[in-house]
Parts: sequence; structure tokens; C-alpha cells
Amino acid sequence: MKGLVVASPRSGSGKTTLTLGLLAALRRRGVAVAAAKAGPDYIDPAFHAAATGRDGVNLDSWAMRAALLDGLAAAQSAGVDLVVCEGLMGLYDGVAAPGACGDGSTADLAARFGWPVVLILDVSGQSQSAGAVAAGFARFRDDVPVAGVVLNRVASPRHAALATRGVERAGLAVLGAIARRDTVALPERHLGLVQAGEHPALAEHLAAIADLVEASCDLDAILAAAAGRSLAAAVPPVAVPPPGQRIALARDAAFSFAYPHLLAGWRRAGAEILPFSPLADEPPPEGADACWLPGGYPELSAGTIAAAGRFLGGLRSFAATRPVHGECGGHMVLGRTLTDAAGNTHAMAGLLGHATSFAARRLHLGYRRATLCADTVLGRPGTTFRGHEFHYATTSEDGGDEPLFDVVDATGTKVAERGGRRGHVTGTFFHLIDAG
Repeated sequence: MKGLVVASPRSGSGKTTLTLGLLAALRRRGVAVAAAKAGPDYIDPAFHAAATGRDGVNLDSWAMRAALLDGLAAAQSAGVDLVVCEGLMGLYDGVAAPGACGDGSTADLAARFGWPVVLILDVSGQSQSAGAVAAGFARFRDDVPVAGVVLNRVASPRHAALATRGVERAGLAVLGAIARRDTVALPERHLGLVQAGEHPALAEHLAAIADLVEASCDLDAILAAAAGRSLAAAVPPVAVPPPGQRIALARDAAFSFAYPHLLAGWRRAGAEILPFSPLADEPPPEGADACWLPGGYPELSAGTIAAAGRFLGGLRSFAATRPVHGECGGHMVLGRTLTDAAGNTHAMAGLLGHATSFAARRLHLGYRRATLCADTVLGRPGTTFRGHEFHYATTSEDGGDEPLFDVVDATGTKVAERGGRRGHVTGTFFHLIDAG
């Protein structure tokens, strides 16, 4: 199971640029390459898929059981020459309390799968000191192999030479030096990058990033550094049971945050997924027996959703007899109203009693472990799930619905978010990743 991990000391160091450049450059060389993303992230895997022509996958040592984590990694490795895994935050950043298989750090994945780390360092504001930083990361854990360093945001050839001297003094190879260049930066918004499907010239942008990485890095040396452990090619278990046999799945720019492994598991369990677009004013397909509204950016299209009479009317009719579940953005749309960042309040489906607002943004972020309070489409009371909450919306009115879950964070501390249920309708702000 050959692979590499692209990691860094902190967020904003250039992991995504290097990962996309490597994926696109290797692909056009004829290398069969697949990608993975460490941790809970919906946006990067879509860019990975565009760069490789293959579906991306998330790998999460806190939220995923061993069978799911190993099964997804083995499946992603099948039929390719290597997997490039993009890390999250800093290499060793995880949560304080261990989860299903670890603390959620990128380092956990590198150690578990034997994937060497390509460490990208933002060397702006330093030179030889980059060697001390690299040395500390290389020696922090004996089970995390660091293959070498890529210097990023290099100001000049002299700057590159000084930083290289420091890294080589630490006994590490310099695998590349990338100059400061704002033209390859991908556009961002409040939850991270603008989605891949919204980029107006994604193929051209990926080609420019590939050109930059190919000109700045030793691709042969990076390829030669790839390694990994053998894993049994077991089929990954179904992470979350399908909510129905035929599932109406909202799927467009406002509802795009559905984990690939979740949908793949439903299909393996024999379920059929029927996509529809609320932004195109499409109601849930009549032939479905359950409806799932994933997260995304409904706050950016709240006016369009509020005016989508066929969608909202069809959703209300559907919910009268069949289960509907919403995650994060989907949960917001199931509520009574959504207030956008400009302070404009828009009527939503009203199938749950809460109201949400972006007028006073507050970040809600972290792993969650949730236990079902009642018998629902997700399972029986006492069933537990692991997931993740990441949003800026606040609940401006509670609504008084019955709680869906009892929820704790990664340390076991109770959190306020419990979701809601009313009749056939359930919703929650956090995204389910795996059972357990």
C-alpha cells in the first residue's frame, strides 16, 4: 500500500498547493495516483478528485473504527501506483483524548500505514532555522518517517540556498523549493476553499499548480520516497446504515457536503441514491422512501431556497409519511428560518422548530460522539456515532423539538448541540462519520 503524506507544522503552510501539484503532475506523467485527506473535510477531496480523475476519500483515526479506516485506505490503494494523503493542520495536531484508532492527527495515519511524510515548510521570515524546525518534526515520533522537506514561499535563490543548508545540516533531504506566488492560490470562503465545482477554470488552475510543482520539486526523488505497509483488502464496513432502500439525496452547490465513504457504504448495503437539486426547485423524488439533506452552503442561497416552492412543498409532503434527515446546512433548512450574514431572514421548511442565524457568526468546531435518544431512521435508542461539527451558524431560537442525540465532545464533555426530532423529521448540526 504505497503512499506519501504531505504535512506541515501548521495550517496555511501550502499543503493543498503541494498536494494538488503533485497529484496533477504525477498523473500527466502517467503515474496512477489516488488521493486521501486526513480528518473531516468535504472540500479538499473534491479538488483531489479533479486532479487525479479518481474519487477522493477521508481517513480519520479519531472518528473511524479500525476496520473502516484500514478498509478505506486499502480500497484507495487498489489499482494505483501510490496514494498521496494531504494532512490537516500541523503534522502532530490532534485532540487531547484518543478516539477509535488515535487522536485524529496526520501523524497517526503516517505511522499506521507506513507512509513517509513530505514536510512542507513556509520559510518566509527565516532561513537556516528551517533546519531546526524540520529536525524537531522528524524526531518527535520514532514511528513517523519524514522523507524530506519542500521549502515554500522562498524569496530568492540565496534564500533557498540558506534554508537548504539548514535542512541538510539536520540530516534531511530538500525535495523542492517553491517560490512565493499568489497566482496559484485557490479562492476561499468562511469554511475553507471555494468548492471545486464552483471554480470557473479549475482544469487550467490545476495545470498551473502542476507546472509550478514540477519545476520546483524533484518528482523522481519524491516518488522514490513512497513506501507503505500491506493491509488485508477487506471491504470497508458500512459506516452509517442507509436510512432507506431508495434515498433522495439533495445534491447541488448548497448541499454538497456528503462523505464519499458514507454514500459508498449505502450503495454496498444495496441502497439506491436518487440525487435532486433544491436550488433548481426540485422536490425529493416520489419513488424514494427516505430523504437526506447534507451540509453545504445554504446560507449563500437562502433567498433561492426560500423561493423554491416546489422543493419546500415537496419536502413537507414527503415528511408527512417518510423520514427526512438533515445535517448542518440541511438541518438549517429544516428549521423555521435562516438569517443570512446581511441580517435578512428567510423562511425555510418549518419541519423543525429552530431558527438559525449568520448575523452574529460564531465558530462551532470539534469532534462529537453522539448517542441516539429515540428510535429513528438512524437506529435504535443507545446507538452511538462519531462525527464532527464545523459551522458558523448560531441557533437563534431553540424551537422546543425533542432532542435527537445526547452529545459529548472528544474529551467526553457534554455539548449543547443535541439536534432535534419531530415526527418523521430529524436534524443535527454535526456530520456523522462512523458508528461507534
